[in-house]
Amino acid sequence: MFVEIKNMNSISSSSSSSYSSSTKVMNKPLSQSSLFSLRYYNCNCNCNNISSSSIPFHSNFPPNNIRLAVVSSSRLPLKCASSSTNFSDPTPNHSSHPTKPVKQSFLSILDILKNSNSLLPPAIVSSTLLALIFPPSLTWFTTRYFAPALGFLMFAVGVNSSEKDFIEAFNRPAEIATGYFGQFVVKPLLGYLFYIIAVTVFGLPTGIGAGMVLVACVSGAQLSNYATFLTDPEMAPLSIVMTSLSTASAVFVTPLLLLLLIGKRLPIDVKGMVFSITQIVVVPIAVGLLLNRFFPPICNAIRPFLPPLSVLTAAICAGAPLALNVECIKSPLGISILLLVVAFHLSAFIAGYMLSGSVFRDSPDVKPLQRTISFETGMQSSLLALALANKFFEDPVVGMPPAISVNSQF
Repeated sequence: MFVEIKNMNSISSSSSSSYSSSTKVMNKPLSQSSLFSLRYYNCNCNCNNISSSSIPFHSNFPPNNIRLAVVSSSRLPLKCASSSTNFSDPTPNHSSHPTKPVKQSFLSILDILKNSNSLLPPAIVSSTLLALIFPPSLTWFTTRYFAPALGFLMFAVGVNSSEKDFIEAFNRPAEIATGYFGQFVVKPLLGYLFYIIAVTVFGLPTGIGAGMVLVACVSGAQLSNYATFLTDPEMAPLSIVMTSLSTASAVFVTPLLLLLLIGKRLPIDVKGMVFSITQIVVVPIAVGLLLNRFFPPICNAIRPFLPPLSVLTAAICAGAPLALNVECIKSPLGISILLLVVAFHLSAFIAGYMLSGSVFRDSPDVKPLQRTISFETGMQSSLLALALANKFFEDPVVGMPPAISVNSQF
């Protein structure tokens, strides 16, 4: 259909009679076999962007100086033209705007960068396969790089958060207490259960069982904060608070749990633990928050590039320990340990999810909260467990479960 709006004030008096006579002719219906039929309506509406659904046929409009000529057709679309003599095609002409496709392409690239967090699972799988097939590709990423890498992930979380988010997180003591209970009560009990399974059912050395308990008794992993940020960004500050609390208290709780469960005494390095927390968690997040608060243009410029860099960093952190211990993992003993460690982490994920679901079943954000606490109980600071195993246990097999745990919990 074609619509033309004519301003009758612009029609000269000399042409009024001819226009009127033409109206009589045009108002006469054409033959049924004709393609077109033309009708006129008085209309007091301003035509900017009229669609066919907005013009009711055979309707009575209040009289005004605007008349609407409607040419109805079964084949042609309805278009609207102003009283100007130049009819404008509503279809956009991209050739007249040469910069528009370039701008759209640039925006699409930014969207891809921002949404690259969804690539984390395939990136982890690719890193794992690469570590197994060609270990030298990741063996360069030794333990000295892990602290800066985790610090970068915490910086990415801080840039996308505000101090208000952390204040609100501290106002949820029940959620924090539930996460802490899952971390240092549920998880160690699961670790001791798998200690019994490893020694009695699988017939593995007691050192393997001790390594399982060691993994279960250390603090939560900083990568759980990043995992929460990917799935439920609004819960990331709460996850960071829970992980920081478990890491700080692990200075005293981890040695106590090891003494109770396997009778192993560990010296307490309070100074080293505080320095580790400050370096990996506190400083990077504080820098990100300050940058977001006082330099928003810088944050807006770097924010689209943080997700792909974070995915790459997390993938390398997952694959490197596997590459460094690939020979041990490929052995029959390593395969048995791998099955035990995977089952342990899976049980911890499920336990955290069910625990938080039963405690907060009436909460409006119960599902995000379940995922957050599940990550907190399911993901451990296995690098810390590996460091403790190498430093304080004489049996070298104690370090095998922590080494495999670094990768398997992903």
